[in-house]
Amino acid sequence: MIDGKTKSYHLMQVWAFRWSRRLRTMFPSARFSVEEARRLKKQMHDFASGGLALFWQRQGIYAGAAILCGFYYSIPIAVLCYLLCQATDLFDSFISLRVINRKDHSFRHSIALLKWLFFSNTLSSLAVATFTLLIAKLEGPTEHFSSLFFLFAAGLFAAVNNHQLPQVLAVRLVTYGGLFIFIPGADIWNEHTSYQSTAWLHFATALFVLYFVLECSVIFLRLYQKGLDQLDALRAERDRAQESYEIKSQFVSVVSHELRTPLTSINGSLTLLRETDLAKNPDSATRMLDIAHKNSQRLSKLINDLLDIQKMEAHKMTYFFSATDLGELIEEAAQSVAPYADQFETVIRVTCPKRPITIRADHERMMQVLDNLLSNAVKFSHRGSYIELSASLEDDHPTLKVRDFGIGIPDDARDLVFEKFSQVDNSDRRNFDGTGLGLSIVRQIVDDHDAEIDFESAPGEGTCFYVTFPPSSGDTNE
Repeated sequence: MIDGKTKSYHLMQVWAFRWSRRLRTMFPSARFSVEEARRLKKQMHDFASGGLALFWQRQGIYAGAAILCGFYYSIPIAVLCYLLCQATDLFDSFISLRVINRKDHSFRHSIALLKWLFFSNTLSSLAVATFTLLIAKLEGPTEHFSSLFFLFAAGLFAAVNNHQLPQVLAVRLVTYGGLFIFIPGADIWNEHTSYQSTAWLHFATALFVLYFVLECSVIFLRLYQKGLDQLDALRAERDRAQESYEIKSQFVSVVSHELRTPLTSINGSLTLLRETDLAKNPDSATRMLDIAHKNSQRLSKLINDLLDIQKMEAHKMTYFFSATDLGELIEEAAQSVAPYADQFETVIRVTCPKRPITIRADHERMMQVLDNLLSNAVKFSHRGSYIELSASLEDDHPTLKVRDFGIGIPDDARDLVFEKFSQVDNSDRRNFDGTGLGLSIVRQIVDDHDAEIDFESAPGEGTCFYVTFPPSSGDTNE
């Protein structure tokens, strides 16, 4: 018995979830993505523009139905129903004009307009249903050819022209479909007819025609949705192509800048060396050689970064994982970057863990990570300041931290930090050298170690990058 109750409760939960999902589709919430909001906006625009284009066609249908009703049944009812249909149609056209001429393109306004469209089309479908129901009453218990044909025409018209918005299509089909079943069903109920009566034949025929209308609605809805999917795919492909073009432009700009500067220095140094009497001025020769050496190292780093990016994109980056002690790693990294930090009179303060912390990592690649993080910290710090480099366990997760107290990162540049060829100052006259590849490489290496990298920053106060590794049984050693 308990199992039966549990199963019933589970079925009720599944049913509630499905219907809640359908209702969210009918009336989207503010949690929908930008792409879904853009798609809804296009659906509403297509629906409204299509409805306005068919305005005079609807007028002809209403006028023809009213003339037939007035001539064969009742002029007062024909006039009353015609005016009712006109009022609701004008209101529906007014809402469609608001959709077409909207100036507020926010998602919240789209939801408000969608509700107005749903309301106006509900009134319009009720007006048509009232018109048809009154004709059926005037016809009496008979075949109801006129009333059911009007309903069939209205349903088919909705299937062909209202498929852009499933919400509106659903309310029209429910209204017309319910009345399509009610009219012949009421004759059977009121007349107490037997199964041999033609009333049952009319009822079955109505069901068959209703199925045909519903099938047409589904076909048109699927075709329209497929068209939207293809449009979204084309738009996504266009965005990817545009993004690739922008990356290519950034690549050309950054690489040309980074190549031009050191090559100019190397060429100038070599020219001076060739034209200078080295015996008379050995100090100048030494200085020129030092400049050429530093710029050749800069070129070598640029080429290595480009090769690393190419390997990562081709998924050909190789790693040699082994047990790595974080304390030894950060001390070695600090010693490696110390000569560069000395040029900026910057001190690297190392805080080793009280107990050894061991991770499974590629030692050389982790040195590359720390070298990039420390170099950036030095580059964006104020001259004469210091940098904190530490390793610790935080909630059983081995963590590396590099903290500087420099210029910081603006909030609006947060998404650019780990992108290729991107810098906070990405102009041709930026104050800091660099290709914008370092942090992109760092993130890929960290990801390949099943770790995570993130940062906290405040403009003018500094930045703290931290790398968090997954816990393992070999993290700590007593």
